[in-house]
Parts: sequence; structure tokens; C-alpha cells
Amino acid sequence: MDKIEIKPGDLLIAEPFMDDPNFKRAVIIITENDHTGTLGLVLNKPSIFKLTEVLQDFPKFDAKVYLGGPVGLDRINFIHCYPEIIPNSIHIIDNLYWNGNYEALKKGIQNQKILPHNIKFFLGFSGWGINQLDEELQEKTWIIAKEYRNIFKGSQYLWKDVLEKMGGEYKLMAKYPEDPSLN
Repeated sequence: MDKIEIKPGDLLIAEPFMDDPNFKRAVIIITENDHTGTLGLVLNKPSIFKLTEVLQDFPKFDAKVYLGGPVGLDRINFIHCYPEIIPNSIHIIDNLYWNGNYEALKKGIQNQKILPHNIKFFLGFSGWGINQLDEELQEKTWIIAKEYRNIFKGSQYLWKDVLEKMGGEYKLMAKYPEDPSLN
């Protein structure tokens, strides 16, 4: 089979019956894909923590922390649309950036130049080694979506919403129950 092209900004949508608790009904934005592997962040798995509970010596900021994936749970990642305020940010796509200078982030929050609805924080990340994601895509473990708007919203329905917007067979998949045995 042909290799499926994945680019930063693409969304990986978990197939409806994936059992892995880290990725069940997950929507992952790809932040990096190169010859060393692929990285992404799960957009729709909120943790029980607020940002100020996870980061010490951080300004008061009303933001949830999401579970970005099972790798590097001791690390905070963030996506945002503030490259002019947060230097050294990595461009993902359009006006969407990943990480950047931590001190500038704190200063932007203190100066109220960074707003909670334009930034999202994650504990950990999702990662695939060389060819690992390609194999999972060939096995149809993931559905690729090019729609990435509204990712700063914390909708628990993001998985369903993205599939419905894709239309066709995906709109039907969005209606699949999480546990078919309860149907």
C-alpha cells in the first residue's frame, strides 16, 4: 500500500472501537512529523488538574490541563496563537504554534496579553517511532482529518464533531456507541 502523508496540523481521529484508554475516541493534532518519528497532542482528554496545580512559580491563569498522551508525563506542552509574544515557538500550521520560550509565556500571562481561550496546555504527548504511525494508518487504527479549527475549545464532543464535519461514512461513524454491547 502507498504511504499516507501526515503533516503538522493534521488531526488523527481514533477509529470508533479503539480500546487503548490513552487513545479511546481521541483527537490528536500532529505537531511534528519527520525522519525520526511523529509527535502529537491529544486535544480532547482533560485531566483533573488546573495549570496552577501542575506548575509551580507560575502566574495565576484559569486554564485546564489536558492529557497530551502517555509519553513524557513530566513535561508540559502547549499550543497557542501567540508567536509574537512567545518567541522560539514551533510553527504547526497557519496561526497555530507549539511550545516556545517559557519565561515569555509567563510574562505574557502576567501582562494579560495571553488569554485562556487561545492557548491549551498538556501533560505529556503522543509519539510514534519511525514507520510506527504508518503501520497504524495502514491497519486503519486512525482516520486523518485536515480540519483543525476550534481546537482551543474543550469540547468533550470533539471526536464526534470532527467526524460529522467530514461527512459521508465518517458522519455515520460519529454515531457509533462507545460500547456496542449496550445497544
